[in-house]
Amino acid sequence: KMLNFLNKSRQLLYPGVRNLSNTLTAHQNNVSTESTATASDTIAATKPALILPQNYENYAPVNRNSARQAWIENVDAVKERKLGLIELHPDVFAAQPRVDIIQENLEWQRKYRYVSLAHAKTRAEVRGGGRKPWPQKGQGRARHGSIRSPLFKGGGISHGPRSPTTHFYMLPFYKRVLGLTSTLSVKLAQDDLHVIENVELPTRDAQFIKDLIKERNWGPSVLIIDKLDEFPENICYATDYLGYVNLMPAYGLNVYSMLKHDTLVLTVDAVKHLEQRLLYQLHRNDATSKGGKFKLDQV
Repeated sequence: KMLNFLNKSRQLLYPGVRNLSNTLTAHQNNVSTESTATASDTIAATKPALILPQNYENYAPVNRNSARQAWIENVDAVKERKLGLIELHPDVFAAQPRVDIIQENLEWQRKYRYVSLAHAKTRAEVRGGGRKPWPQKGQGRARHGSIRSPLFKGGGISHGPRSPTTHFYMLPFYKRVLGLTSTLSVKLAQDDLHVIENVELPTRDAQFIKDLIKERNWGPSVLIIDKLDEFPENICYATDYLGYVNLMPAYGLNVYSMLKHDTLVLTVDAVKHLEQRLLYQLHRNDATSKGGKFKLDQV
């Protein structure tokens, strides 16, 4: 009777289990699963915030009182969640904003790849004018050898533009370095610089990145910077058809692109990489050698 009662209760509680031993095993599995889920939720809830302090051993800042901090945001969901704090080096993200150097960088980037195609023909290139228009002497007229002289209508142009004319010039090395630090400092001061943990999106849908930008108030155009030039597949698909969201590796960061986009989004790895490279250039021992004339092999 007791066994029949246990079998009936087993069928009611666990209809898919055929014997009592399997019943106990299933019950233990359910209990362990529930306890594991509860423990994981507790760990996630009590997980400490990520705090990345600044290391001043290698490069001491000029003014340590001007240290800056930024929130580390998530990108695994549309809803914003603060994952922690990152301390930014003041020599890179709290530099004096030199607007004149930013303007020089902007003009340099606009002109160094510009080639003028304006072209004017000389007297030798204009069609016609091979015959002497009139005799040298005897008619009381001015002496001319061709009707395609610059003095004649329809003639050649003297000292006109000749294509292709390049406008390339190289800005001094440390003006380029200071242009980057000034622009990064301005972006941070204007609350247009955001730090994210990584660029791993949960989906490749473009609507996700649209909702993310709208929720975070990131501005009409966004520039996302990562340390490497190989981005994950999801973010590449999500931003492929969005003309106002661009991806760029850290080594390609420039003043023109930062000013062109309203919001600058950096990953934690990109922040560390930029600090390392810019601080090295600001404190390098052979700085005087970089102030000379530009050379193609200059690094």
